[in-house]
Amino acid sequence: MNNTDKPNQTAQTAQTGTKCVWAGEEGSFWKRSTQTPVVHSVSFGYDDIMDWQKVGRGEADGHIYSRNTNPTVAVFEDKVRLLENAPAATSFASGMAAISNTFFSLLEPGDRIVSVKDSYGGTNKLFTEFLPRFQIKTTLCDTTDHAAIETAIASGCNMLYLETPTNPTLKVVDIQRLAQAAHQQGALVVADNTFATPILQNPLALGADLVLHSATKYLGGHADALGGVVCGSQALIDKIYHYREITGAVLDPMSAYLLLRGMKTLDLRIHHQSHSALLIAGYLENHPHVTQVFYPGLKRHPQYMIAKRQMKAFGGMIGFMIHGDFESVSRFLPKLKYAHRAANLGAVETIAGPPATTSHVECTTEEREAMGIPDNLIRYSVGIENVDDLIADIDQALAYTFGL
Repeated sequence: MNNTDKPNQTAQTAQTGTKCVWAGEEGSFWKRSTQTPVVHSVSFGYDDIMDWQKVGRGEADGHIYSRNTNPTVAVFEDKVRLLENAPAATSFASGMAAISNTFFSLLEPGDRIVSVKDSYGGTNKLFTEFLPRFQIKTTLCDTTDHAAIETAIASGCNMLYLETPTNPTLKVVDIQRLAQAAHQQGALVVADNTFATPILQNPLALGADLVLHSATKYLGGHADALGGVVCGSQALIDKIYHYREITGAVLDPMSAYLLLRGMKTLDLRIHHQSHSALLIAGYLENHPHVTQVFYPGLKRHPQYMIAKRQMKAFGGMIGFMIHGDFESVSRFLPKLKYAHRAANLGAVETIAGPPATTSHVECTTEEREAMGIPDNLIRYSVGIENVDDLIADIDQALAYTFGL
């Protein structure tokens, strides 16, 4: 496997904001262009058959077919790899492709995966519906009970899968503590870092073996490209890459280009959104018609100290519950002026919606309740708008909803 085209002379040691701009994109491109070209070619030709064969075997740099590797996609992979300080990375057509390919390339019938109850709905469906079909056992634990997770690991575990902060209840798990427990059992540790991004959290430095992202969200940041990526050791990534190159969930070059373009402002966006989210969460915490706020940056958050220790800031995602039921949510959301009501997150525009139509649309009401996700919960992805405007917008929508 070869997924890099040119050396990175300085990005390895640069600070994060500089890596967002330059990592994977140092040196010169075709015809001295300063931006990564979009290479739409499906195949790459060779006059010398021996050179072609060496590239195909991974013995020389180059590309032969874009289902395997592609120059534009390779730059995207390299940028994420450097931001996560990982030896290797491979990409996918979506975040769920990254998650499912990781599972099916590394797990075998009879293996057991331990995870948390309130992970993203698509991930939960893999645990409860798809993996059992292949005789892969799943144990889902209370996300906030680290001792129970450790007990489950100790009773036999091949993979520990963590999502932190979780989607959409913003629970936080101690990656370092649980990784140590998993490694004592010889298990692999996989962490979904979509909400925190490499800007705020680096799971590999905390003991995870693999870190993955739905690049569709914060990495791209503009809601115009699907993608996923997994980073880790060369040996593990080679296995995942091989499964992906055969099954074909490949990231297309145009999406890779859009994700690359978005990532140049990742550091700026994440810090701005985190700052705004903390102010908005504080406002919501004191509103008489908001019953609960889920945001790890609030000191009353149960895992605040864990988040403070393993994250550089607390991210741009907020969950909050308002008085009433789904009818209250249905009155509140349409009154927001500065929010898309859509099933996405991490974009420059604010996005809001209930889990029933966003993160856990695949799940029944009963399944959401079992995961601790009530119908009056709102997932609010803070954009880059002026925070005063966003607070005023929420305020007027709540006033309308409750006749204040």
